[in-house]
Amino acid sequence: MIRFRIFFQTNSYVCNMNWKYSFIVLLSALIACNNNTESKDSKEVNETLETIFNRKSVRKYTERPVEKEKLETLVRAGMAAPSSRDRRPWEFIIVTDRDILDTMGNGLPLARMLKETKQAIIVCGDTAKSNNAWQLDCSAAAQNVLLAAESLGLGAVWTAAYPYPERMKVVREALHLPEHIVPLTVIPVGYPTGIEKPKDKFNKKQIHYNGW
Repeated sequence: MIRFRIFFQTNSYVCNMNWKYSFIVLLSALIACNNNTESKDSKEVNETLETIFNRKSVRKYTERPVEKEKLETLVRAGMAAPSSRDRRPWEFIIVTDRDILDTMGNGLPLARMLKETKQAIIVCGDTAKSNNAWQLDCSAAAQNVLLAAESLGLGAVWTAAYPYPERMKVVREALHLPEHIVPLTVIPVGYPTGIEKPKDKFNKKQIHYNGW
């Protein structure tokens, strides 16, 4: 009787300990899972900010052509931009033709690098869809293209066509644009040589709270 009681008490103790141990293991796993999720979320946020902070104007490219899939990804990113009243007045022209790139490179004073790269994206605005806000919407789209290029390991640079009549004329003639389509910016794209480095443009003096 004594032996049975001791055996029963011992087994109860072991079961109780096993239950406690299992509970602790389960709780630890849940905590670890939660920490991993938070760590992953933080990492994703940091990667986004890192892309923004590392974006720079790239004007020197290697001979390697950019894959069609990546060029279309850049345009898809552009189309994800905010748009006034959701009109989406943007149009994107991907140029890979050597003659067209050279023509625009010769005619645009700030886009000479077109003669060195193998591709460019021209962001245009459709004034028939939006006559008073296309510049804003298409500028947001162009910024998305630049950020997406950085995230894909590509280099790109904003070269303005709008609002300069002589530059817009060069682009219009090279791309045979209809009257209601206005070229905003020509973005040369390529694999960077690594010469250009990002700049820290943060300036606390340009932050204002609750007024000027």
